[in-house]
Amino acid sequence: MAKKLLLINPLQQAKLNISVFSGLPPICLAYLAALTPSEWDIKIIDETVESLTFEDTDLVGITAMTGTAPRAYEISEQYRRKGIKTVMGGIHASMLYDEATQFVDSVVIGEAESVWQSLLHDFESNELKRFYRGERTSLENLVKPRRDLYPVKYRFKDSVQTARGCPNDCEFCSVPAFNGRTYRQRPVEEVLDEIEALDSKFFFFSDDNIFGYGEKAEQRAIQLFRGMKERGLNKRWACQPGIDFAINPEVLKYAQEAGCFAAFIGFESINEEALQGMHKVRNLKVGVGHYKEIIKKIHDHGIGILGAFVFLIISL
Repeated sequence: MAKKLLLINPLQQAKLNISVFSGLPPICLAYLAALTPSEWDIKIIDETVESLTFEDTDLVGITAMTGTAPRAYEISEQYRRKGIKTVMGGIHASMLYDEATQFVDSVVIGEAESVWQSLLHDFESNELKRFYRGERTSLENLVKPRRDLYPVKYRFKDSVQTARGCPNDCEFCSVPAFNGRTYRQRPVEEVLDEIEALDSKFFFFSDDNIFGYGEKAEQRAIQLFRGMKERGLNKRWACQPGIDFAINPEVLKYAQEAGCFAAFIGFESINEEALQGMHKVRNLKVGVGHYKEIIKKIHDHGIGILGAFVFLIISL
């Protein structure tokens, strides 16, 4: 009989998540499902859109950010009381694995692709390890995520990842620690093939910065946007670029023509001293005095902006 695997995205119970993109499907779980051998019976449960009934299973995999970690631990504890093994991954467990291991049977540190099948083999052999440390692998020939396992249709039914990692060192950001400081990119044609296969008109580029870093990455972004136009994909999409998204007019031209309608941009602060303190080098290079000009250029191309800012709260 096939073993059952539940992959769970927990709900943030404190209701502090005000992200406009909070309605996105958990693509990390869809990737893990794609890497799971076909003899497993797999189900994705997303508490942001459905209730968790604690159904019987053989193994539970949970992803969590810091805001969802308390609920992830609670879910794990309930399953462990039933004698069911639990595995946790994601940014919170990767950064605080000694904390996480108090609540789960095994912790995946970092990106899970390189260790997932070994973990499943160890589970089947009753030799599950306390920790698995994933390697940052090439993104060429990345498996196609099991979107068919999503429980419902989301606001943005699909999200697409084209790259991972960031060479910057912004003080508040966890991306370099989790995904590394090397900007790893998927081949453009593979990304275009994936977008073309989507059955929905709207999607979200889940890259932490779709625009990339450096001239080579900038040209890749242009190639990607131009390719979407040339293939006539007729999709509407949102993304997360850096503030220098608007520096090269070709970037905005092809982004608009490819269907971009919204960009989530980290302005962080209008105070240069504050930007220096958080090591926001790219914003300093553009200059806070040019923020209005940048915004106007993006708006002139029919692209809405969601601005992110960092506030320091001092208790007296």
